Amino acid sequence: MSSPCRVLVLNERDPQHPKAGGAEIHVAEIFRRLAAQGYEITLAASGFRDGAAVDEIDGMRVWRLGGIPTYYPRVAYTTFRETRKGNFDVVVECLNKVPFYSPVYSAVPVLAICHHLFGEVAFQQVPWPVAAAVWSTELLIPSLYKRLPFVAISESSEADLIKRGVDADWVRVSHCGIEPTEVVADTETPCKMRVSYVGRLEVYKNVDIMLRACAALTSRFPDLEIYVIGKGVARESLEVLAKELGIDDRTHFTGFISNEERDQLIAETRVCVCPSEKEGWGLTIIESNALGTPVVATNADGLRDSVRDGETGYLVEHRNVEGFRDRIGELLEDDALATEMSTRALAWSKTFDWDRAATEMAAAIDDARAGN
Repeated sequence: MSSPCRVLVLNERDPQHPKAGGAEIHVAEIFRRLAAQGYEITLAASGFRDGAAVDEIDGMRVWRLGGIPTYYPRVAYTTFRETRKGNFDVVVECLNKVPFYSPVYSAVPVLAICHHLFGEVAFQQVPWPVAAAVWSTELLIPSLYKRLPFVAISESSEADLIKRGVDADWVRVSHCGIEPTEVVADTETPCKMRVSYVGRLEVYKNVDIMLRACAALTSRFPDLEIYVIGKGVARESLEVLAKELGIDDRTHFTGFISNEERDQLIAETRVCVCPSEKEGWGLTIIESNALGTPVVATNADGLRDSVRDGETGYLVEHRNVEGFRDRIGELLEDDALATEMSTRALAWSKTFDWDRAATEMAAAIDDARAGN
């Protein structure tokens, strides 16, 4: 680069937001690496209680532009103003909540990162008026983002964009990486009778399916432990369900815990479960694999890209409790199968690297800046 590339990143949440999730991990890991390489990164995010209006995180400047009711108008105005002042060379828009429509008002090239689009899944996550609004805003993507470069984080997200009318020639796939863990995976010794979920506790994550499947296995595996690792709005209803199913005495809701504690719990888990309806990419799946833990997941967008069915885990049809029960049961019952899948899962996880993902993002940004 002849001069530092000044990048304005639009993402609803920054890494310190209380509701930060997988998309925020992706943004943070990629752009802190680009900042270290000399890119000037500014992240325009929404505000939260006690969050400073201007901050710096890992070399990235963060602008927090107020709460959700005013955030989207303010980010549009800020982008309009700052790109016309010549303060940025490229706008990177993250498509994982509501589209920003930045190509309409940005005066500089736009690169879109597609984590995932909600589609009809929105109706299961939020009240229907909000879901209808989200669904309708996504309908405009093919026309407003026409001939705009996209980076999709999975083949499923790429296929979703193309199905909606985005030109395939303008979409490239770049998988997420994972952070190295200090916990050493033991793929030779079968783990204890433990089944775990790790991630946000949201309705569309369908954690209830794991609880129902595990409840049906307790007679076969009386020592079975169940861990639900994470926080979210669905926790209370899940705790009620565990009690109704008679498994509350063996089900542990950890809430938020440190990465070290989480990794240790997962490393000692026989099988993780990801029954979500849709994801952009199964980041927690690959992180579990890196600890030698195979994953049983829904055969859904994003998840089918991160699970190698029959090798690093299993894919089960959406909300099929019996299917989850049977696949989880196979891994609990068969020590040889569990250790074989553990070895394959660990090997698969080693192919995902944040440095590689950052290099691919840098190339996409440079191409967008050059108009390629």
